Order: sequence, then C-alpha cells, then structure tokens
Amino acid sequence: MNTVRRLIFRSVISHVGFVILAFSALFFFIDFVEELQDVGRHQYRLVDALWTCLLLQGAHFYDLFPIALLIGSILALARMAQTSEFTILRTGGLGPGRALGLLGVLGVSAAMIMVFVGNWYVPWSEAQLALHRAKFSSRQGLNLGHGGTWLRERREVPGSGFHNITVNVGAANSQGEFAHVRIFEFDAQGRLIRRIAAEKVHVEALGNATARGSIWHMENVLDTRWTSHDMVGEQAVLEGSKIIAETRPLTMDWQSSLTPLVVSASVLPPETMSTAALWRYTQHLATNAQAAQRYEIEFWKKTFYPLVCMVMVALALPFAYLHARSGGMSLKIFGGIMLGISFVLINHISSHLGLLHQWQPWLAAAAPSAIYLLLSMSAFVWLVRYR
Repeated sequence: MNTVRRLIFRSVISHVGFVILAFSALFFFIDFVEELQDVGRHQYRLVDALWTCLLLQGAHFYDLFPIALLIGSILALARMAQTSEFTILRTGGLGPGRALGLLGVLGVSAAMIMVFVGNWYVPWSEAQLALHRAKFSSRQGLNLGHGGTWLRERREVPGSGFHNITVNVGAANSQGEFAHVRIFEFDAQGRLIRRIAAEKVHVEALGNATARGSIWHMENVLDTRWTSHDMVGEQAVLEGSKIIAETRPLTMDWQSSLTPLVVSASVLPPETMSTAALWRYTQHLATNAQAAQRYEIEFWKKTFYPLVCMVMVALALPFAYLHARSGGMSLKIFGGIMLGISFVLINHISSHLGLLHQWQPWLAAAAPSAIYLLLSMSAFVWLVRYR
C-alpha cells in the first residue's frame, strides 16, 4: 500500500507543481511587463518592479492554486489511466474507497496550504505591496480615494449619554501610520459638538494587538468645539454661537476603542484580510450599526475556500476511471478543466450575487462548493458502477 501511495502522490504532486510553476511564471512575466511602464517615474527602479512582481505572486498563488491542483490531478490520473497503470492498481486491490481516501489526503494537505497562504502570507504580501507602491505614488501615502475610508464607534460620556464618533482616514503611510484624519463627535441628540483634524496619526494599541482600545497620537491638530448645544454647524455660525478653534502644532493623544487592526482592515480590501481580521471587523461593524454583509460574505468565502481543494481533487478522480481506448481522451480532459474553471468563476460570482440579493452570507459562500462536490461524487459513483 505504501508503494501505491507513493506512486499516486509523486505523480499528482509533480504534475501540480509543474502547472503552478508554469502559471506563476506566466503571471510574473505579465506583471513585469506592466510594471516596466512605470520604471523611471517617481524614482521607481527596475529592482522595485521586480519586488512588486514578487509580492503579487502571493495573491496569484492563492487564486490559481485550486485550478493548478485540478489540472495537475487530471493530467496525472488521466496519464495513469492511459498507460493502464491505474487499471493494474485496481486489479491489485485498489478499490474506489481507498482511491478516494488517498486523494482525500492530498486534498486535506492542499487545504492546509491554502489556510496558511490565505491567512498569513497573502495579507502580509498585500500590505507590503500597498506600502511599497505608496512610496512611489505622486501623493504621499496610500491614497484611499476622494472620500477616504470611514469608521464609527460609540462612546459613553458620563452625564451626556452615548456619543457617536465618526472617523475619516484619508491616506495610510505605513502599518499603524495614517494621514489626513478627521474625527467628528456627535452628542446623544445627533448634534455636532467637536471636530478634530490631524495631518498625521499613529495608532498604538492598548496592551496587545487585539486589545479593545488604542491611543491615537496626532500631529498638527486643529481642534474645533461648539460651546452651544442648541446650535451647531452653519446654524451656529449664522446665529453667533461661540466656536473654539485651537491649532496644536505638537502632538495630541486621543483614546479610542478602534484598534490598529480595525483601522488597517478598513484601509485594505476585504479580499486581502485574514479570516480572524474579517471576523473582528464584521463584529465591529455590527456593533456600530454599519453594513457588514460584504465582509461577512468574504469571511465565509475565505472560511470555505480551503474546501475548494477537496472539490478539485474530487472532480479529478473520475478521470482515473476513463479509458483511452474509448476515444476522445484529450476532449474529456479539456472538458474537466473547463468544468473546474467554471466552478472557480461561479464561486467568485456567487459572493456578488449574494450581496446583491441579500442572501445569507454562509449560503452564498458554501453553495458552489456543495453543488460541485455533489456533481463530482455522482460522476465518480456512476463511473465506478457502470464503467
């Protein structure tokens, strides 16, 4: 049995490794040609373009690995079927259940690789890529668009009830370093009572990175307060309400429940966040009555994404039971590859459909995997029984 295991594992792993290497080389070349257009601008050098392409490989590997696993498994099993190796193994006692178990071990191993890449390597590489590109941008820091990114929290003030705090971050300079920050404080009746604008902010966690709180060290602060609780904003200006505006060229500390992880999560796209970061950020959004469905869908999608490897090897297993003498082997392999690519496309589209039609997040993330796994197992059972 060890000999059979080594034979199948060696064949599948070598073919999968060759396919992922070919895909990585292709995408590295495409990214490098695209990055060459920016060489020479804003002191962007050739070595910087190479480093950018290397950082991009993390996200490419995460997206392409299931497809490479499918193609490599199909090629390996189809070759064994074509040379009658798999037929000899079946004659020697390799039953369908044992064959499914052997490929299941490969699927679980591939799923563990996906968990590591998706939760550690991809978030790190995407964060490094964003900061690396920000150094050569015409605008200092990572530009978050015209509106920036918005955060919200509730704070209990003794004698005044709960105050709502809205924070706008305009740019990110590095991990925990942000620029063009505006903070708006509203009282329990929804009236604006304070506005803080800072050119640069460093967010420091209280305790550890997951602590429920942080201190914002702000520089070049403009602190504006409205002393009248009856009139705010333009009404206060028109009717003569007293406004206190104080410019602080030095630092100012502001305590908040927004941790550096929450702020960083709001800056980067949800696709680049780890599962734990997505869970914490969705809890923060739900607590502050903000729309969290997009991040919930991404959380469940990333949770179920390692199971895609199980679906891929399940889709490849029926090809071991096909016979080259029946004809059309190349067409069957091509059909299997297209089936796997269709699964990846549907898996990506389902999250957008779930967000559009307000589906349950876990259902939108798990439905494609469940459907294709059922189809692959049905095809496997039919081939074993009737072929």
